[in-house]
Amino acid sequence: MAESEAETPSTPGEFESKYFEFNGIRLPPFCRGKMEEISNFTVRKSDIWIVTYPKSGTSLLQEVVYLVSQGADPDEIGLMNIDEQLPVLEYPQPGLDIIKELTSPRLIKSHLPYPFLPSDLHNGNSKVIYMARNPKDLVVSYYQFHRSLRTMSYRGTFQEFCRRFMNDKLGYGSWFEHVQEFWDHHLDSNVLFLKYEDMHKDLGTMVEQLVRFLGVSYDKAQLESTVEHCHQLIDQCCNAEALHVGRGRVGLWKDIFTVTMNEKFDLVYKQRMGKSDLTFDFNL
Repeated sequence: MAESEAETPSTPGEFESKYFEFNGIRLPPFCRGKMEEISNFTVRKSDIWIVTYPKSGTSLLQEVVYLVSQGADPDEIGLMNIDEQLPVLEYPQPGLDIIKELTSPRLIKSHLPYPFLPSDLHNGNSKVIYMARNPKDLVVSYYQFHRSLRTMSYRGTFQEFCRRFMNDKLGYGSWFEHVQEFWDHHLDSNVLFLKYEDMHKDLGTMVEQLVRFLGVSYDKAQLESTVEHCHQLIDQCCNAEALHVGRGRVGLWKDIFTVTMNEKFDLVYKQRMGKSDLTFDFNL
């Protein structure tokens, strides 16, 4: 498999870092040198994996999955660092060696495209929860994330960033391919494909899907209580007062897209996703 470094080809100083290119896909630099080890990573049947393209609602999903899978006390979750409970496979910390030694059941996250995930996952050896988010809201959130991240030092305009997104020039590669590759496997018995917008539209149904998929035993009262706690989590994460830009809400893109940008985006979206039966809600 080919590995190379790729300078970010844009205006001088837009990014200070370099992407790591693997099989033609741009990945964060910390993925360099570990892709073969990731491919050969031993998966356990009891593992629960959460996979997303960045800024697809990962933080919110992990809290809901942790609450449902562990039967955790919502008040206790508020005191925990959930990120420590759900390490990211490819991140430098805690690292593959530590993740390998975690006690079961492990909850593991990743942003890697489907082909780059451990081979054991392709063979259906553990449960994978994938969440996709409509790309207009996602690109706005991804832009805000890059602007806030000191290591990325992104100082370009949103229009430039959006162009990068449409041309597959951001970390973790093409959003279009990322979601479609998982959608191609959404009927696999070990895959649960979710949409971020459904958390806001019909949370109860999503929690029921998770309960069935994870094989958790809940009576009606427990299920209702869990749904209520998940509603509270979403309200906290998406409260515009807590997040001054209201990053978690659906329809965020309408605050920043111009008419021209929207038309260009719709054209690219139709070209890339027009033949797919995967659809998204861009407004609720």
